[in-house]
Amino acid sequence: MTALQQPRGFEAPAAALRAVDEVFNQSTPLENVDLFSCDTALCEAVKREGADWALPMLREVGALAGRPESIQWGREANAYPPVLRTHDPFGHRIDEVEFHPSWHRLMEVAVRHGMHALPWRNPRSGAHVARLAAFYVWSQVEAGHGCPISMTYAAVPALRKQPELARNWEPLLTSLEYDFGLRPPESKRGILCGMAMTERQGGSDVRANTTQAEPAGAPGPGREYLLTGHKWFCSAPMCDIFLVLAQAPRGLTCFLVPRILPDGARNAFRIQRLKDKLGNRSNASSEIELDRTWAVMVGAEGRGVPTIIEMVNCTRLDCVAGSASLMRHALSQALHHAGCREAFGRLLLDQPLMRNVLADLAIESEAACAAMARLAGAADRAPHDEGEAHLKRLGTAISKYWVCKRAPSHVAEALECLGGNGYVEESVLPRLYREAPVNSIWEGSGNVACLDALRAMSRDPDSVDALFDEIGKAKGANGDFDRAFSRLRLDLADLRDVETRARRLVERMAMALQGSLLIRYSDPAVADAFCSSRLAGAGGYAFGTLPAETDFGAILRRCLTPPA
Repeated sequence: MTALQQPRGFEAPAAALRAVDEVFNQSTPLENVDLFSCDTALCEAVKREGADWALPMLREVGALAGRPESIQWGREANAYPPVLRTHDPFGHRIDEVEFHPSWHRLMEVAVRHGMHALPWRNPRSGAHVARLAAFYVWSQVEAGHGCPISMTYAAVPALRKQPELARNWEPLLTSLEYDFGLRPPESKRGILCGMAMTERQGGSDVRANTTQAEPAGAPGPGREYLLTGHKWFCSAPMCDIFLVLAQAPRGLTCFLVPRILPDGARNAFRIQRLKDKLGNRSNASSEIELDRTWAVMVGAEGRGVPTIIEMVNCTRLDCVAGSASLMRHALSQALHHAGCREAFGRLLLDQPLMRNVLADLAIESEAACAAMARLAGAADRAPHDEGEAHLKRLGTAISKYWVCKRAPSHVAEALECLGGNGYVEESVLPRLYREAPVNSIWEGSGNVACLDALRAMSRDPDSVDALFDEIGKAKGANGDFDRAFSRLRLDLADLRDVETRARRLVERMAMALQGSLLIRYSDPAVADAFCSSRLAGAGGYAFGTLPAETDFGAILRRCLTPPA
Protein backbone atom coordinates (compact mmCIF):
# COMPACT_ATOMS: atom_id res chain seq x y z
CA MET A 1 0.00 0.00 0.00
CA THR A 2 1.43 3.36 -1.00
CA ALA A 3 1.31 6.40 1.24
CA LEU A 4 -1.53 7.77 -0.87
CA GLN A 5 -3.72 4.61 -0.66
CA GLN A 6 -6.30 3.99 2.06
CA PRO A 7 -6.76 0.54 3.70
CA ARG A 8 -9.34 -1.63 1.98
CA GLY A 9 -12.79 -1.00 3.41
CA PHE A 10 -11.85 2.34 5.04
CA GLU A 11 -14.07 5.34 4.40
CA ALA A 12 -13.45 8.63 6.22
CA PRO A 13 -16.67 10.21 7.48
CA ALA A 14 -17.55 13.35 5.52
CA ALA A 15 -18.20 15.21 8.78
CA ALA A 16 -14.69 14.42 9.98
CA LEU A 17 -13.17 15.73 6.76
CA ARG A 18 -15.13 18.95 7.09
CA ALA A 19 -14.10 19.36 10.75
CA VAL A 20 -10.40 19.25 9.84
CA ASP A 21 -10.82 22.23 7.51
CA GLU A 22 -13.11 24.24 9.77
CA VAL A 23 -11.58 27.36 11.34
CA PHE A 24 -13.16 28.69 14.49
CA ASN A 25 -12.25 30.68 17.60
CA GLN A 26 -9.70 32.72 15.66
CA SER A 27 -9.52 36.49 15.44
CA THR A 28 -10.35 38.42 12.28
CA PRO A 29 -8.26 41.08 10.49
CA LEU A 30 -8.48 44.51 12.09
CA GLU A 31 -9.45 46.43 8.97
CA ASN A 32 -12.11 48.72 7.50
CA VAL A 33 -11.98 50.77 10.69
CA ASP A 34 -11.59 54.56 10.90
CA LEU A 35 -8.48 54.70 13.09
CA PHE A 36 -9.08 58.34 13.95
CA SER A 37 -12.77 58.31 14.79
CA CYS A 38 -12.51 55.19 16.96
CA ASP A 39 -9.77 56.79 19.10
CA THR A 40 -11.72 58.66 21.77
CA ALA A 41 -8.66 60.12 23.51
CA LEU A 42 -7.24 61.49 20.27
CA CYS A 43 -10.56 62.94 19.08
CA GLU A 44 -11.01 64.75 22.38
CA ALA A 45 -7.44 66.06 22.35
CA VAL A 46 -7.74 67.42 18.81
CA LYS A 47 -10.85 69.39 19.76
CA ARG A 48 -9.38 70.49 23.08
CA GLU A 49 -6.20 71.83 21.49
CA GLY A 50 -8.01 73.91 18.87
CA ALA A 51 -7.79 71.73 15.76
CA ASP A 52 -11.46 70.82 15.36
CA TRP A 53 -11.38 72.52 11.94
CA ALA A 54 -9.19 69.61 10.76
CA LEU A 55 -11.69 66.87 11.68
CA PRO A 56 -12.78 66.13 8.07
CA MET A 57 -9.15 65.65 7.00
CA LEU A 58 -8.37 63.50 10.05
CA ARG A 59 -11.40 61.30 9.45
CA GLU A 60 -10.27 60.83 5.86
CA VAL A 61 -6.79 59.80 7.03
CA GLY A 62 -8.33 57.52 9.65
CA ALA A 63 -10.49 55.76 7.07
CA LEU A 64 -7.53 55.39 4.69
CA ALA A 65 -5.40 53.94 7.50
CA GLY A 66 -7.94 51.19 8.13
CA ARG A 67 -8.32 50.05 4.52
CA PRO A 68 -6.99 46.57 3.63
CA GLU A 69 -4.92 47.94 0.75
CA SER A 70 -3.22 50.49 3.04
CA ILE A 71 -2.41 47.75 5.53
CA GLN A 72 -0.93 45.74 2.67
CA TRP A 73 1.25 48.72 1.70
CA GLY A 74 2.71 48.66 5.20
CA ARG A 75 3.45 44.94 5.01
CA GLU A 76 5.07 45.18 1.59
CA ALA A 77 7.20 48.22 2.40
CA ASN A 78 8.81 46.17 5.18
CA ALA A 79 8.91 42.83 3.35
CA TYR A 80 10.80 44.48 0.46
CA PRO A 81 13.20 46.98 2.05
CA PRO A 82 15.12 49.62 0.08
CA VAL A 83 18.05 48.61 -2.12
CA LEU A 84 21.18 50.69 -2.77
CA ARG A 85 22.39 51.12 -6.36
CA THR A 86 25.83 52.76 -6.27
CA HIS A 87 26.48 52.50 -10.04
CA ASP A 88 24.48 52.18 -13.22
CA PRO A 89 25.07 49.25 -15.63
CA PHE A 90 27.81 51.20 -17.40
CA GLY A 91 29.89 52.00 -14.32
CA HIS A 92 28.70 55.56 -13.64
CA ARG A 93 28.29 56.48 -10.00
CA ILE A 94 24.58 57.15 -9.31
CA ASP A 95 24.10 56.60 -5.53
CA GLU A 96 20.38 55.87 -5.73
CA VAL A 97 18.07 53.96 -3.42
CA GLU A 98 15.19 51.96 -4.84
CA PHE A 99 11.97 51.47 -2.88
CA HIS A 100 9.03 49.12 -3.29
CA PRO A 101 5.95 50.75 -4.88
CA SER A 102 4.09 50.42 -1.56
CA TRP A 103 6.59 52.82 0.05
CA HIS A 104 5.68 55.40 -2.56
CA ARG A 105 1.94 54.89 -1.93
CA LEU A 106 2.50 55.53 1.79
CA MET A 107 4.51 58.66 1.03
CA GLU A 108 1.92 59.96 -1.42
CA VAL A 109 -0.82 59.82 1.22
CA ALA A 110 1.38 61.48 3.86
CA VAL A 111 2.46 64.32 1.58
CA ARG A 112 -1.01 64.85 0.07
CA HIS A 113 -2.43 65.39 3.57
CA GLY A 114 0.33 67.79 4.61
CA MET A 115 1.92 65.63 7.30
CA HIS A 116 5.25 67.15 6.28
CA ALA A 117 4.15 70.77 6.05
CA LEU A 118 0.69 71.63 7.39
CA PRO A 119 1.75 74.30 9.95
CA TRP A 120 3.94 76.05 7.36
CA ARG A 121 1.26 75.99 4.65
CA ASN A 122 -1.59 76.94 6.95
CA PRO A 123 -0.22 78.59 10.11
CA ARG A 124 -3.53 78.82 11.91
CA SER A 125 -4.42 77.88 15.47
CA GLY A 126 -4.20 74.13 15.93
CA ALA A 127 -2.13 73.46 12.80
CA HIS A 128 0.64 71.62 14.67
CA VAL A 129 -1.99 69.58 16.51
CA ALA A 130 -3.79 68.65 13.29
CA ARG A 131 -0.56 67.72 11.57
CA LEU A 132 0.69 65.58 14.47
CA ALA A 133 -2.68 63.84 14.83
CA ALA A 134 -2.59 62.87 11.15
CA PHE A 135 1.02 61.71 11.53
CA TYR A 136 0.02 59.61 14.58
CA VAL A 137 -2.87 57.94 12.75
CA TRP A 138 -1.10 57.28 9.44
CA SER A 139 2.01 55.96 11.20
CA GLN A 140 -0.14 53.10 12.48
CA VAL A 141 -0.17 51.79 8.90
CA GLU A 142 3.63 51.82 8.71
CA ALA A 143 6.07 53.74 10.86
CA GLY A 144 9.29 53.84 8.82
CA HIS A 145 8.12 56.22 6.11
CA GLY A 146 7.51 58.84 8.80
CA CYS A 147 11.26 59.57 8.91
CA PRO A 148 11.54 61.69 5.73
CA ILE A 149 8.09 63.17 6.46
CA SER A 150 9.24 64.28 9.91
CA MET A 151 12.57 65.68 8.72
CA THR A 152 10.98 67.65 5.91
CA TYR A 153 8.54 69.20 8.38
CA ALA A 154 11.35 69.99 10.80
CA ALA A 155 13.68 71.51 8.19
CA VAL A 156 11.61 74.62 7.54
CA PRO A 157 12.32 76.44 10.86
CA ALA A 158 16.05 75.83 10.39
CA LEU A 159 16.03 77.10 6.81
CA ARG A 160 14.21 80.22 7.93
CA LYS A 161 17.42 81.19 9.73
CA GLN A 162 18.66 81.95 6.20
CA PRO A 163 15.71 83.80 4.60
CA GLU A 164 16.92 83.69 0.99
CA LEU A 165 17.29 79.89 1.22
CA ALA A 166 13.84 79.59 2.74
CA ARG A 167 12.37 81.64 -0.11
CA ASN A 168 13.96 79.32 -2.67
CA TRP A 169 13.27 75.96 -1.05
CA GLU A 170 10.20 76.33 1.16
CA PRO A 171 7.60 76.32 -1.66
CA LEU A 172 8.88 72.92 -2.84
CA LEU A 173 9.30 71.54 0.68
CA THR A 174 5.70 72.41 1.52
CA SER A 175 4.16 71.19 -1.74
CA LEU A 176 1.40 68.58 -1.41
CA GLU A 177 2.79 66.56 -4.31
CA TYR A 178 5.18 63.66 -3.78
CA ASP A 179 7.64 63.61 -6.66
CA PHE A 180 10.27 60.90 -6.15
CA GLY A 181 13.60 60.83 -7.98
CA LEU A 182 16.84 62.79 -8.40
CA ARG A 183 16.17 65.62 -10.82
CA PRO A 184 16.82 69.37 -10.87
CA PRO A 185 14.51 70.94 -8.26
CA GLU A 186 12.99 73.37 -10.75
CA SER A 187 11.64 70.37 -12.67
CA LYS A 188 10.02 68.80 -9.60
CA ARG A 189 6.57 69.32 -8.11
CA GLY A 190 7.78 68.78 -4.56
CA ILE A 191 10.91 67.84 -2.62
CA LEU A 192 11.91 66.24 0.68
CA CYS A 193 14.67 67.05 3.17
CA GLY A 194 16.95 64.76 5.15
CA MET A 195 19.57 65.32 7.82
CA ALA A 196 23.17 64.18 8.44
CA MET A 197 24.70 65.17 11.75
CA THR A 198 26.36 62.22 13.50
CA GLU A 199 29.76 60.77 12.70
CA ARG A 200 31.34 57.45 13.65
CA GLN A 201 33.69 58.91 16.27
CA GLY A 202 31.15 61.19 17.95
CA GLY A 203 27.55 59.98 17.72
CA SER A 204 25.41 62.31 19.81
CA ASP A 205 28.47 64.44 20.59
CA VAL A 206 28.14 66.36 17.34
CA ARG A 207 30.77 68.90 18.42
CA ALA A 208 33.31 66.10 17.89
CA ASN A 209 32.49 66.13 14.16
CA THR A 210 35.48 66.21 11.82
CA THR A 211 33.79 66.96 8.46
CA GLN A 212 35.50 70.08 7.10
CA ALA A 213 33.85 73.01 5.30
CA GLU A 214 36.06 75.04 2.97
CA PRO A 215 34.79 78.32 1.49
CA ALA A 216 34.39 78.10 -2.29
CA GLY A 217 34.61 81.88 -2.53
CA ALA A 218 33.68 84.68 -0.15
CA PRO A 219 32.77 83.13 3.25
CA GLY A 220 29.65 83.67 5.31
CA PRO A 221 25.96 82.79 5.66
CA GLY A 222 24.27 81.96 2.37
CA ARG A 223 27.65 81.50 0.66
CA GLU A 224 29.03 78.41 -1.09
CA TYR A 225 31.29 75.88 0.64
CA LEU A 226 32.87 72.50 -0.16
CA LEU A 227 32.43 69.77 2.46
CA THR A 228 34.76 66.81 2.99
CA GLY A 229 34.09 64.05 5.52
CA HIS A 230 31.94 61.10 6.47
CA LYS A 231 28.53 60.80 8.16
CA TRP A 232 27.76 57.64 10.12
CA PHE A 233 23.98 58.05 10.03
CA CYS A 234 22.31 59.86 7.17
CA SER A 235 18.58 59.34 7.25
CA ALA A 236 16.54 58.97 4.07
CA PRO A 237 19.41 59.41 1.59
CA MET A 238 17.06 59.69 -1.40
CA CYS A 239 15.77 63.05 -0.22
CA ASP A 240 16.47 66.07 -2.42
CA ILE A 241 18.30 68.25 0.11
CA PHE A 242 19.98 67.71 3.48
CA LEU A 243 20.93 69.77 6.47
CA VAL A 244 24.48 68.82 7.46
CA LEU A 245 26.84 69.86 10.26
CA ALA A 246 30.49 70.52 9.42
CA GLN A 247 33.48 72.36 10.88
CA ALA A 248 33.94 75.76 9.23
CA PRO A 249 36.97 77.91 10.09
CA ARG A 250 35.05 79.45 13.01
CA GLY A 251 33.50 76.27 14.33
CA LEU A 252 30.64 73.83 13.83
CA THR A 253 28.18 75.21 11.27
CA CYS A 254 25.00 74.15 9.50
CA PHE A 255 24.95 73.68 5.73
CA LEU A 256 22.37 72.86 3.08
CA VAL A 257 23.52 70.07 0.74
CA PRO A 258 21.46 69.37 -2.42
CA ARG A 259 21.67 66.04 -4.26
CA ILE A 260 21.43 67.85 -7.61
CA LEU A 261 23.55 70.92 -8.29
CA PRO A 262 22.21 74.15 -9.84
CA ASP A 263 23.66 73.11 -13.23
CA GLY A 264 21.82 69.76 -13.13
CA ALA A 265 24.86 67.63 -12.28
CA ARG A 266 24.86 65.27 -9.30
CA ASN A 267 26.55 66.50 -6.16
CA ALA A 268 29.38 64.45 -4.60
CA PHE A 269 27.12 62.60 -2.18
CA ARG A 270 28.47 59.03 -1.97
CA ILE A 271 26.22 56.47 -0.26
CA GLN A 272 28.63 53.89 1.13
CA ARG A 273 26.04 51.44 2.47
CA LEU A 274 22.53 51.16 3.92
CA LYS A 275 22.28 50.23 7.57
CA ASP A 276 20.95 46.75 8.34
CA LYS A 277 18.68 47.81 11.21
CA LEU A 278 16.72 45.91 13.85
CA GLY A 279 13.50 47.59 12.78
CA ASN A 280 12.50 50.62 10.73
CA ARG A 281 13.31 48.39 7.77
CA SER A 282 11.20 50.17 5.19
CA ASN A 283 13.23 53.36 5.66
CA ALA A 284 16.74 53.76 4.27
CA SER A 285 19.41 54.88 6.74
CA SER A 286 22.91 55.18 5.37
CA GLU A 287 26.55 56.06 5.72
CA ILE A 288 27.67 58.75 3.30
CA GLU A 289 30.96 60.19 2.15
CA LEU A 290 31.31 63.86 1.23
CA ASP A 291 34.20 64.68 -1.11
CA ARG A 292 34.36 68.41 -1.81
CA THR A 293 30.57 68.35 -1.81
CA TRP A 294 28.89 71.61 -2.78
CA ALA A 295 26.91 73.22 0.06
CA VAL A 296 25.48 76.54 1.24
CA MET A 297 25.92 77.88 4.77
CA VAL A 298 22.73 78.16 6.83
CA GLY A 299 22.81 80.58 9.76
CA ALA A 300 25.85 82.10 11.37
CA GLU A 301 29.26 80.44 11.14
CA GLY A 302 30.10 78.52 14.31
CA ARG A 303 26.43 78.41 15.32
CA GLY A 304 25.54 75.07 13.76
CA VAL A 305 23.89 73.53 16.80
CA PRO A 306 21.67 76.55 17.61
CA THR A 307 20.72 76.74 13.91
CA ILE A 308 19.69 73.11 13.63
CA ILE A 309 18.31 72.68 17.17
CA GLU A 310 14.78 73.76 16.18
CA MET A 311 14.81 70.99 13.59
CA VAL A 312 15.95 68.53 16.26
CA ASN A 313 13.24 69.66 18.68
CA CYS A 314 10.57 69.23 16.01
CA THR A 315 11.73 65.72 15.23
CA ARG A 316 11.88 64.90 18.95
CA LEU A 317 8.20 65.76 19.25
CA ASP A 318 7.59 63.47 16.29
CA CYS A 319 9.45 60.73 18.19
CA VAL A 320 6.89 61.15 20.98
CA ALA A 321 4.08 60.90 18.43
CA GLY A 322 5.69 57.90 16.73
CA SER A 323 5.97 55.97 20.00
CA ALA A 324 2.44 56.94 21.01
CA SER A 325 1.25 55.73 17.60
CA LEU A 326 2.99 52.36 18.05
CA MET A 327 1.35 51.95 21.45
CA ARG A 328 -2.09 52.77 20.10
CA HIS A 329 -1.64 50.33 17.21
CA ALA A 330 -0.45 47.56 19.54
CA LEU A 331 -3.32 48.22 21.95
CA SER A 332 -5.87 48.11 19.11
CA GLN A 333 -4.56 44.74 17.94
CA ALA A 334 -4.68 43.33 21.49
CA LEU A 335 -8.21 44.63 22.13
CA HIS A 336 -9.47 43.30 18.82
CA HIS A 337 -8.00 39.85 19.43
CA ALA A 338 -9.36 39.71 22.98
CA GLY A 339 -12.82 40.57 21.70
CA CYS A 340 -12.74 37.69 19.18
CA ARG A 341 -10.96 34.88 21.01
CA GLU A 342 -12.48 32.59 23.64
CA ALA A 343 -10.60 30.66 26.31
CA PHE A 344 -11.95 28.58 29.17
CA GLY A 345 -15.51 29.31 28.15
CA ARG A 346 -15.31 33.11 27.96
CA LEU A 347 -13.99 35.80 25.64
CA LEU A 348 -10.50 36.91 26.60
CA LEU A 349 -11.94 40.40 26.93
CA ASP A 350 -14.15 39.16 29.77
CA GLN A 351 -11.36 37.44 31.73
CA PRO A 352 -10.47 39.46 34.87
CA LEU A 353 -6.70 39.21 34.50
CA MET A 354 -6.77 39.99 30.79
CA ARG A 355 -8.97 43.00 31.53
CA ASN A 356 -6.32 44.20 33.95
CA VAL A 357 -3.62 43.87 31.29
CA LEU A 358 -5.66 45.58 28.58
CA ALA A 359 -6.76 48.41 30.88
CA ASP A 360 -3.16 49.01 31.94
CA LEU A 361 -2.05 49.15 28.29
CA ALA A 362 -4.94 51.52 27.53
CA ILE A 363 -3.93 53.88 30.32
CA GLU A 364 -0.33 54.04 29.10
CA SER A 365 -1.45 54.65 25.53
CA GLU A 366 -3.80 57.46 26.48
CA ALA A 367 -1.19 59.10 28.71
CA ALA A 368 1.23 59.17 25.76
CA CYS A 369 -1.44 60.59 23.46
CA ALA A 370 -2.36 63.30 25.96
CA ALA A 371 1.26 64.45 26.35
CA MET A 372 1.76 64.45 22.56
CA ALA A 373 -1.35 66.56 21.95
CA ARG A 374 -0.56 69.04 24.73
CA LEU A 375 2.96 69.61 23.40
CA ALA A 376 1.64 70.04 19.87
CA GLY A 377 -0.74 72.66 21.27
CA ALA A 378 2.20 74.36 22.94
CA ALA A 379 4.01 74.39 19.57
CA ASP A 380 1.01 76.20 18.06
CA ARG A 381 0.92 78.81 20.80
CA ALA A 382 4.67 79.20 21.39
CA PRO A 383 5.27 81.99 18.83
CA HIS A 384 2.98 84.38 20.69
CA ASP A 385 2.95 82.92 24.24
CA GLU A 386 6.24 82.81 26.13
CA GLY A 387 4.92 80.42 28.75
CA GLU A 388 3.88 77.92 26.09
CA ALA A 389 7.32 78.22 24.48
CA HIS A 390 8.96 77.36 27.82
CA LEU A 391 6.57 74.44 28.35
CA LYS A 392 7.30 73.11 24.86
CA ARG A 393 11.05 73.24 25.48
CA LEU A 394 11.14 71.20 28.69
CA GLY A 395 7.98 69.20 28.09
CA THR A 396 9.30 67.85 24.79
CA ALA A 397 12.58 66.73 26.38
CA ILE A 398 10.97 64.85 29.27
CA SER A 399 8.23 63.32 27.13
CA LYS A 400 10.70 62.26 24.45
CA TYR A 401 12.56 60.31 27.12
CA TRP A 402 9.61 58.72 28.89
CA VAL A 403 7.08 58.00 26.15
CA CYS A 404 9.73 56.53 23.87
CA LYS A 405 11.15 54.49 26.74
CA ARG A 406 7.74 52.96 27.51
CA ALA A 407 6.94 51.87 23.96
CA PRO A 408 9.00 48.62 23.77
CA SER A 409 7.57 47.10 26.97
CA HIS A 410 4.07 48.23 26.01
CA VAL A 411 4.26 46.62 22.56
CA ALA A 412 5.77 43.45 24.04
CA GLU A 413 2.84 43.09 26.44
CA ALA A 414 0.32 43.71 23.68
CA LEU A 415 2.05 41.03 21.60
CA GLU A 416 1.70 38.59 24.47
CA CYS A 417 -2.05 39.22 24.58
CA LEU A 418 -2.22 37.38 21.25
CA GLY A 419 -0.19 34.47 22.57
CA GLY A 420 1.66 32.48 19.91
CA ASN A 421 -0.30 34.26 17.18
CA GLY A 422 1.30 37.52 18.29
CA TYR A 423 4.78 36.07 17.79
CA VAL A 424 4.04 35.30 14.14
CA GLU A 425 4.92 37.92 11.53
CA GLU A 426 1.42 37.87 9.99
CA SER A 427 0.03 39.40 13.19
CA VAL A 428 1.99 42.68 12.60
CA LEU A 429 3.04 42.74 16.30
CA PRO A 430 6.62 41.53 15.60
CA ARG A 431 7.07 44.45 13.21
CA LEU A 432 5.84 46.86 15.86
CA TYR A 433 8.11 45.27 18.46
CA ARG A 434 11.19 45.70 16.26
CA GLU A 435 10.15 49.28 15.55
CA ALA A 436 9.48 50.21 19.18
CA PRO A 437 13.07 51.03 20.32
CA VAL A 438 13.89 53.35 17.43
CA ASN A 439 12.35 56.57 18.73
CA SER A 440 14.18 56.24 22.03
CA ILE A 441 17.46 56.13 20.11
CA TRP A 442 16.75 58.61 17.31
CA GLU A 443 17.43 62.32 17.98
CA GLY A 444 19.27 61.53 21.19
CA SER A 445 19.03 58.28 23.17
CA GLY A 446 17.69 58.09 26.72
CA ASN A 447 20.70 59.63 28.45
CA VAL A 448 20.93 62.43 25.89
CA ALA A 449 17.22 63.25 26.34
CA CYS A 450 17.65 63.41 30.12
CA LEU A 451 20.75 65.58 29.87
CA ASP A 452 18.88 67.83 27.46
CA ALA A 453 16.13 68.20 30.06
CA LEU A 454 18.71 69.17 32.69
CA ARG A 455 20.23 71.65 30.25
CA ALA A 456 16.83 73.20 29.62
CA MET A 457 16.21 73.52 33.36
CA SER A 458 19.59 75.15 33.91
CA ARG A 459 19.62 77.54 30.96
CA ASP A 460 15.91 78.30 30.96
CA PRO A 461 14.61 78.27 34.55
CA ASP A 462 11.32 79.67 33.28
CA SER A 463 10.73 76.32 31.59
CA VAL A 464 10.61 74.67 35.02
CA ASP A 465 8.05 77.21 36.20
CA ALA A 466 5.99 76.70 33.05
CA LEU A 467 6.03 72.92 33.49
CA PHE A 468 5.02 73.12 37.14
CA ASP A 469 2.30 75.64 36.35
CA GLU A 470 0.89 73.18 33.82
CA ILE A 471 1.17 70.19 36.14
CA GLY A 472 -0.23 72.16 39.07
CA LYS A 473 -3.52 72.81 37.27
CA ALA A 474 -4.70 69.40 38.51
CA LYS A 475 -3.92 70.03 42.18
CA GLY A 476 -6.66 69.16 44.63
CA ALA A 477 -8.45 66.65 42.41
CA ASN A 478 -6.54 63.49 43.33
CA GLY A 479 -4.69 62.73 46.56
CA ASP A 480 -2.12 60.42 44.95
CA PHE A 481 -1.32 63.11 42.40
CA ASP A 482 -1.02 65.86 45.04
CA ARG A 483 1.45 63.83 47.11
CA ALA A 484 3.53 62.97 44.05
CA PHE A 485 3.56 66.61 42.98
CA SER A 486 4.85 67.71 46.39
CA ARG A 487 7.59 65.04 46.37
CA LEU A 488 8.67 66.10 42.91
CA ARG A 489 9.08 69.71 44.02
CA LEU A 490 11.27 68.60 46.93
CA ASP A 491 13.40 66.40 44.66
CA LEU A 492 14.01 69.23 42.21
CA ALA A 493 15.00 71.55 45.05
CA ASP A 494 17.94 69.24 45.82
CA LEU A 495 20.34 69.26 42.88
CA ARG A 496 23.10 67.11 44.46
CA ASP A 497 24.20 64.35 42.05
CA VAL A 498 21.50 65.60 39.69
CA GLU A 499 23.11 64.09 36.60
CA THR A 500 23.28 60.67 38.23
CA ARG A 501 19.61 60.97 39.21
CA ALA A 502 18.52 62.48 35.90
CA ARG A 503 16.56 59.50 34.59
CA ARG A 504 14.49 59.17 37.74
CA LEU A 505 13.79 62.90 37.88
CA VAL A 506 12.80 63.12 34.23
CA GLU A 507 10.47 60.12 34.36
CA ARG A 508 8.75 61.55 37.44
CA MET A 509 8.29 64.91 35.73
CA ALA A 510 6.91 63.21 32.63
CA MET A 511 4.48 61.06 34.63
CA ALA A 512 3.36 64.05 36.68
CA LEU A 513 2.56 65.90 33.44
CA GLN A 514 0.66 62.89 32.11
CA GLY A 515 -1.22 62.49 35.37
CA SER A 516 -2.24 66.13 35.39
CA LEU A 517 -3.54 65.92 31.81
CA LEU A 518 -5.51 62.74 32.51
CA ILE A 519 -7.07 64.20 35.67
CA ARG A 520 -8.21 67.28 33.80
CA TYR A 521 -9.32 65.75 30.53
CA SER A 522 -9.87 61.98 30.68
CA ASP A 523 -12.41 59.69 32.31
CA PRO A 524 -11.93 59.67 36.12
CA ALA A 525 -11.39 55.89 35.99
CA VAL A 526 -8.38 56.39 33.69
CA ALA A 527 -6.93 59.22 35.77
CA ASP A 528 -7.42 57.44 39.11
CA ALA A 529 -5.84 54.23 37.84
CA PHE A 530 -2.89 56.12 36.35
CA CYS A 531 -2.24 58.09 39.52
CA SER A 532 -2.57 55.14 41.89
CA SER A 533 -0.39 52.82 39.82
CA ARG A 534 2.21 55.22 38.39
CA LEU A 535 2.42 57.98 40.99
CA ALA A 536 1.52 56.22 44.25
CA GLY A 537 3.11 52.84 43.55
CA ALA A 538 -0.08 50.78 43.91
CA GLY A 539 0.72 48.97 40.65
CA GLY A 540 3.50 46.49 40.03
CA TYR A 541 6.44 46.56 37.66
CA ALA A 542 4.69 44.76 34.79
CA PHE A 543 1.55 45.74 32.90
CA GLY A 544 -1.59 44.10 34.26
CA THR A 545 -0.89 44.89 37.90
CA LEU A 546 -3.50 47.60 38.49
CA PRO A 547 -5.22 47.54 41.90
CA ALA A 548 -8.28 45.31 42.16
CA GLU A 549 -10.57 48.30 42.84
CA THR A 550 -9.77 49.79 39.40
CA ASP A 551 -12.83 50.46 37.25
CA PHE A 552 -11.69 48.23 34.39
CA GLY A 553 -15.04 48.43 32.62
CA ALA A 554 -14.96 52.21 32.31
CA ILE A 555 -11.37 52.19 31.03
CA LEU A 556 -12.06 49.53 28.41
CA ARG A 557 -15.33 51.09 27.29
CA ARG A 558 -13.43 54.31 26.60
CA CYS A 559 -11.13 52.36 24.25
CA LEU A 560 -13.83 50.30 22.57
CA THR A 561 -16.63 52.84 22.13
CA PRO A 562 -16.12 55.55 19.48
CA PRO A 563 -16.91 59.09 20.68
CA ALA A 564 -20.35 60.47 19.92
